[in-house]
This record gives sequence, C-alpha cells and structure tokens, in this order.
Amino acid sequence: MVINVRPGALRTASIIRGTMAKISRALGIAVVAGLSAAVLAGCGGEIAPPHLRPLSKDAMMLLGKKDMRTDTQIFVRIFKEESELEIWKARDDGRFYHFKTYPICTWSGELGPKVRTGDKQAPEGFYTITKNQMNPKSSFHLSFNLGYPNAFDRAQGRTGDFLMVHGKCTSAGCYAMTDGLVEEIYALAREQFEAGHDSFEVHAFPFRMTDENMVRHRGSPHYGFWRTLKEGYDHFEIARQPPKIAVCERRYIVNADFRDPRAGRIDPAARCPTYQVARPEPFVPRANDKVAFMPHVVAPGLKRRDVMMSAMPGAGQRMGLGIPPELFELTAEPPQSPVAPANR
Repeated sequence: MVINVRPGALRTASIIRGTMAKISRALGIAVVAGLSAAVLAGCGGEIAPPHLRPLSKDAMMLLGKKDMRTDTQIFVRIFKEESELEIWKARDDGRFYHFKTYPICTWSGELGPKVRTGDKQAPEGFYTITKNQMNPKSSFHLSFNLGYPNAFDRAQGRTGDFLMVHGKCTSAGCYAMTDGLVEEIYALAREQFEAGHDSFEVHAFPFRMTDENMVRHRGSPHYGFWRTLKEGYDHFEIARQPPKIAVCERRYIVNADFRDPRAGRIDPAARCPTYQVARPEPFVPRANDKVAFMPHVVAPGLKRRDVMMSAMPGAGQRMGLGIPPELFELTAEPPQSPVAPANR
C-alpha cells in the first residue's frame, strides 16, 4: 500500500509538533504531547512519514507514569550479549531514570569491538550522538549514526564507517531493531533535540558488566578493553548520570578532572594531561519518589540472536562463539551504490 502525504500536510504537522513542544516545556508535563498526536491524527486523515510520527499513546502514558517529559535528555545503553537497548531519561533532579528496555532484533559478529572495515563487528565503546547523525531517510526505515570511529577508535587505528542503530531487523555491523521499535527510539531522540539539547550519549557494552560476567569473560583477548568500559558502566550504576569521557594515550579516561585549563584540546594519541578521577556521587532516591523503585519496562519483540543460539545445541558459550556473521544476517541487505551508505 502506498500512502501519499501532501507537502502541505508535512508543514502543518511540523508546525503543530513545534507548538505542542513549546506548550509542553511551558507546562512541564508529558501529557501535552498526547494532544499533538491527536491533532496530527486529525489532519485530514494524513499519515506522517516515520521520522515525524509522534510518540504513541502508550509511550506518552508511560512517560506520564514515570514523571518524565519529552523535552528532557535521553541516555542509551546497549548490551550485545543480552541483545538489549535501554533508554534512560533525565528528570528534574539531574539523574537519569529507566524508561524502557528494547530487544535488539539482531547484530552481527561476536563479542568484542569493531576493528576494521569489513569485519562486520558492531562497535563497543562510548559514543556521542548529535542531531546531524539522525537519518530520517535511511534505507533501513530510520537510523542514527553511532559516530564510529570516535577519537578512541581513530587513535587505535580502527577503520569503518556508517555504523548505525536502525530498523529492518538486518545487520552487517550495526544494531538492528524492528521498525516499530526504532520509530519510538527515534522519536524520543528527536524530541530531546527539538527541545534544544545538543547531543545524547550511547554506551555500547559487550554484556552487562557485572563482576560475575567479567569473571566469566576474563579469558577474552578483549578483557583489558572491557575493564575500561566497566568503569563507565559502574559510574552510571552508582550515580545514575553518564560519566565524562576523555581520550588520551590511546585509551578512554572515565570521569577525569583535568587540572590543565588547556585540557579541552587533548590529543587522543598523546600523553594525558594531569588529572584526577572524580568519584561518582551516589544516587539516593528522593523520599516518597516511587519512580526509582518501579520495575523496568521491557518492550516485547524478537531477538534473532537468541533464536539462532537456541537452534544450535552444544555450541558452547551463549555469545562470542566464532560463528560466521553471515549466519545472523537473516534478511539480505539491498545492493549499495557508492553513495548509499549515507542513507543507512
């Protein structure tokens, strides 16, 4: 079925959404955005394209239940082994609270970072997403670019580009969601950008970095790298705030306070300026705040990695088995022209 959307309807939708966002910020309540959805639905029966669709009624109700607003910043955590993507949202105390966990439909490769073009590994590390990394015209429904290679990756000599979180449930080095889920994730990011935030952070981990899981994976050649990622994981678990991340001496420095005022121009490959690691301020739930104790909401959906592993008895460790990445590409990607990666 082909749905034609008149250009006038798109302009109307954009104006309405912008107006509702201003009202929402003024009133400080998430429910107002639901009015935006209702008005858009009544615009002559037009259906907005995916990147302009408002958050669903269920998503808006969950925001309201958790005392969250659409205009506050998001924080994203990805866990490969569990095939899960989490979204956390800031509240008025400056701490981040869990909004929802989404199943990752598929990702290719094994546990471990992406190293070179063509290895079909999905990145691991600390990444910053700006508005220009959002792609409403993706060949994979909707997407945002993780920003690989970042300063750390480049300092390590790693290569590759156009590594995304996207839809279509097929991956060759990306994190692929189902289309419905990536629409909600995209909309949450879009709303924070429209509210004036410059960026949001994505922390991509090989697994939930508990002490038990670290012991289980201590024989991995990536263990040293993962110990650094665990520093970022532990900081957020304690403080419910993403840590500051810097790169020098070709390594991540988590939550460093640099004493040199020129430290803002750090060379990722050069010696680190003098710094101290700031201890995270522990998160203490406010009295009578029920949101901090609410159970985590998990969206239903397919995890194709789990399906594949359940069909391979005796394969050994649940992930990172040395299984060829092609086995996890259950849907073939369309042929790419030289300029096509920009639309991933």
